[in-house]
Amino acid sequence: ELKDLSDEDREALRQKSATLHTEMNEAIRKIRKMEKEFQEQEKKLDQDVALYVVGHHMEDLREKYPDLPQVLDYLKDIQEDILKNIDDLKRRPGAQGPFPFSAPEPSFIQYQVNVFVDHSETKGAPVIMENNPTYPNLFGAVERRAQFGALVTDFSLIRAGALQRANGGYLVLEALDLLRWFFSYEALKRCLKNGEVKIEDPMEMFGMITTRSLQPQPIPLTIKIILVGDPYIYQLLYIYDEDFHKFFKIKAQFDSRMHKTDDHLRKFCELLAGYCQEKQLMPLHKTGMARLVEYAQELAGHQQKLTLQLKEVRDVVKEANYWARNNTHEVILGSDVDKAIDEKTYRADLPEEKLQEFIDEGMLFIETEGRVVGQMNGLSVYALGDHAFGRPSRITAIVALGRDGVVAIDREAQLAGNIHNKGVLILAGYLKSCFAQDKPLTLSASLTFEQSYGMVEGDSASGAELVALLSAIAELPLAQNIAMTGSVSQRGESQPIGGVNWKIEGFYKACKARGLDGTQGVIIPKANVQDLMLKKEVVD
Repeated sequence: ELKDLSDEDREALRQKSATLHTEMNEAIRKIRKMEKEFQEQEKKLDQDVALYVVGHHMEDLREKYPDLPQVLDYLKDIQEDILKNIDDLKRRPGAQGPFPFSAPEPSFIQYQVNVFVDHSETKGAPVIMENNPTYPNLFGAVERRAQFGALVTDFSLIRAGALQRANGGYLVLEALDLLRWFFSYEALKRCLKNGEVKIEDPMEMFGMITTRSLQPQPIPLTIKIILVGDPYIYQLLYIYDEDFHKFFKIKAQFDSRMHKTDDHLRKFCELLAGYCQEKQLMPLHKTGMARLVEYAQELAGHQQKLTLQLKEVRDVVKEANYWARNNTHEVILGSDVDKAIDEKTYRADLPEEKLQEFIDEGMLFIETEGRVVGQMNGLSVYALGDHAFGRPSRITAIVALGRDGVVAIDREAQLAGNIHNKGVLILAGYLKSCFAQDKPLTLSASLTFEQSYGMVEGDSASGAELVALLSAIAELPLAQNIAMTGSVSQRGESQPIGGVNWKIEGFYKACKARGLDGTQGVIIPKANVQDLMLKKEVVD
């Protein structure tokens, strides 16, 4: 039909079409403008309704925290975010579709509060003891959860570590446990240096992974760190870590023993009495308490000192309570404490029993009577961790002409430690001071511990070795009913040694097995008399 029209008619239609298009575009522009105004008015209405619902809650919170500007800013941001995202918070009707999934509920997780550290019930400064100082346990972590095969996270999964919980107070750590986690120790020093603690992924921190996660704001750190450990660890850190003495400036060293004063005795008894009440044990009789004081002296190895290894004493009290009930006693008597100590020793002294069997059967030669030239009973201590005991050892010396000097067979066989070798050299020095003043010492002597097949260490046998050597030189016999312990100086002085009680009791057991005749005994340095805490049987 357009082809049949004249040019004038087609031009008239074209003009009408252009006019219509112009009017339609103007109408569409007005419609869009009206729709936009309507949407803005609708959104404003939603915001007004939301503000009416939320506003009074916000006002209550603002009145509750007027002195915390950060909280007020946070509440303001929440209110603005709610009004901005009001559409996302509306409940939507379930959409009809091929999948049986309902429409997701609106999420308010961004408005939740992750309570990081709560000290509302804490009285005074917080004191935290962390037994497993791994990096996350110390500095906190951003945890993740699995969702549709992927690991996702948000701020609600940020967890506090021991440093955050102890901020403003004290954090107690075992030094050795901390050093086992290299990242933890280095990061702890960095926190103390910067005065703030950051929550970071250790792998990300060292560039081992590139996946970025949440990075919470650093928290200012005001804290006292207390490291507990062995003095040897302290010395190693002080020498090899140049930062250690800058951060840990105060050293408090605890003794393992205390003096037996009246005040300490009273506190010792009060502690044990309180322990009985706390654990609902039977009360201690005065004989039981007296025996525990003696036991504390035995553990200290000194007549005028008490041990501070109180756990071992408490363990004996607990076991003595069992024996007291077993014997139908109403209180814990001294005999019950003795029974507990004997049972504790019995459970750990199998090696000692085996060695004593060898002595009884003659497998280990120990003479406790008669007189022999160049032979002396020395005493040694075997420490097994939970049990220590002494046993006698035959020390023999052979002398001949020659220029070899004093030769220790154990040293030549590499069965002697450095301290024992030093004792033998000191012994040789004493001989030189006595016999080589105007002429050279022409002597070839050999010393050894007979039937010793393990390492010999310590210088406590150098006195017995000297006596055996002098006996061999002078061809004068030595009484075998006497054992001897004590080190010797180059001037011939007898010096104190350790383990004197174990050594005396060890020789006593050997003599008891062979038969006590009233003449047997042990020679000890005079300085060791104050250390004597022997069993009642030995004293009798």
